[in-house]
Amino acid sequence: MNEKIQSAVSSIKHDDKGKAQFIRFVLNGIFSAGVHYGVYFLLQLLIEVNTAYAIGYIVSFAANFYTTCLFTFRQKPTWQKFIGFSGSHGINFCLHIVLFWCCMQLGIHRLIAPVIVMGIAMLVQFTILRFIFKKK
Repeated sequence: MNEKIQSAVSSIKHDDKGKAQFIRFVLNGIFSAGVHYGVYFLLQLLIEVNTAYAIGYIVSFAANFYTTCLFTFRQKPTWQKFIGFSGSHGINFCLHIVLFWCCMQLGIHRLIAPVIVMGIAMLVQFTILRFIFKKK
């Protein structure tokens, strides 16, 4: 498994197409976070904050899927890709929880740990999504 991850990261480093996809992936992540926060910010003025946050996440998730297809990987959205995308987000969530817990156990400061977790999880997420969106 470790060899597969190293191979995927290596192919990204030595692949101009992969570099461009990674840059678009990061930009898309920034956009999606903005959508989530923007929807949350507007709705929390009108409804309960937890509900506003959840709706913001759902809207952001849908927008993220379409922009990942169309912008990051330049492919047509399909149900198969949506299922893979959803699964990758499930894996990413679990990875966040485990890595954050590990950081806390190692005594890493609670404000530094999320940065470490997000950096690792972002690379794993990109690798998974690149596999899901690989053209056949």
